[in-house]
Amino acid sequence: MIYHLFEALKGYDIPGQGLMTYLTFRAFLAAVIAMLIALFAGKSIIRRLQRLQIGETIRDLGLEGQLSKKGTPTMGGIIIIIAVLASALLVCDLTNIYILLLIFTTIWCGAIGFRDDYIKVFKHNKEGMSEKMKLILQIVLGLIVGITVWQSNNIVVREKVAPKEVQVAAQTAEAQVLDRDTDLHVTTGQWKNEDVVKSTKTTIPFVSSHEFDYKSLSPFSGKWGWYFKWIFYVLMIVIVITACSNGTNLTDGMDGLAAGTSAIVGVVLGVLAWLGGNLIDSEYLNIMYIPGSGEIAIFMSAFVGALIGFLWYNSYPAQVFMGDTGSLTIGGIIGVTAVLIRKELLLPLLCGIFFVESLSVLMQRFYFKYTRKKYGEGRRIFKMSPLHHHFQKEGIPAKIQKPVRAIPEAKIVTRFWIIAIILGVATMALLKVR
Repeated sequence: MIYHLFEALKGYDIPGQGLMTYLTFRAFLAAVIAMLIALFAGKSIIRRLQRLQIGETIRDLGLEGQLSKKGTPTMGGIIIIIAVLASALLVCDLTNIYILLLIFTTIWCGAIGFRDDYIKVFKHNKEGMSEKMKLILQIVLGLIVGITVWQSNNIVVREKVAPKEVQVAAQTAEAQVLDRDTDLHVTTGQWKNEDVVKSTKTTIPFVSSHEFDYKSLSPFSGKWGWYFKWIFYVLMIVIVITACSNGTNLTDGMDGLAAGTSAIVGVVLGVLAWLGGNLIDSEYLNIMYIPGSGEIAIFMSAFVGALIGFLWYNSYPAQVFMGDTGSLTIGGIIGVTAVLIRKELLLPLLCGIFFVESLSVLMQRFYFKYTRKKYGEGRRIFKMSPLHHHFQKEGIPAKIQKPVRAIPEAKIVTRFWIIAIILGVATMALLKVR
């Protein structure tokens, strides 16, 4: 709204008006606004949750300090959602298709998580919403995003930009901006029709072009091949969004773990969005230029700011838990952002923590069922899953016994954050690896 207010007042000489044309300034502003909202609104929301007796139900799993968390308010993801949406509405360009999709994702996933937490807390059903129903709703979100990417004429890519064209675009009024710090974007109508395309290409490391086209997986050519590649791409989008949402949900099991790790992922995605939406930098890094995607960097700044503000209350020992309201929302935002900036194939590395946490649960369940069928009793690979609880537990028979001694929760979280930073740096480094 602030952005659109300054746009409406362009004809007036208002001090500082030009700052709103800079992505970096608006990104900084979005982060600060979201952080302050989370800090100040968070306190009152936590008090409200305490008055409503919305406390976490704790099962005794024999983990150190576990029972002391009983009664800690949950559904704290409301703090993150409010902070992200308020900041985005104030600072982002609300006519941008990418921002509209991210706002929709935040509300959609927040509603799923809220419903799940509501059933657990108020209806005293520990299982919450059925896994089948949550999965269906996540798939619906993926389909909505995927079909929009397919059908919207505002979601296009310009795969190669010659240096001369970059210079010309930066010097013309049609480019709308004149320096490296701004969006350097060019709308679809300002290029020739052959310059911007509807594409199923995405970013992939270790190849000279940094690109992979899903149409190469199509066994058909012509019209059928065109339909196949888009249907396959939409299905891929559904898988990515569903996996990210559930992966974050599984990672949310220790104070500050999911929030801190997601903030690190958010920073990397924000930087990648800024680079992909910048005409000069996308050419320099040899990555596809996505007109308008620079605006995603502002939304991700709000996302990171909200998570940092939430960490003030969620760090060990936590005063509030995000619940599924927060974890499903965070995962949804990460998944949709990665898809929109064509970086979904980098997620197994960037979101390595979420990936390994999810994999540990799948491995544990499969191995337990397999050994129960074969030996008459279930056996474990890890002492406990998801993986972060494996390091917290001792004295449980499992194939992997190290570490023998339980590690304090705060140390586990800090080490996972360090690993997330390393993975984030590695993901950025891949942009220059051919």
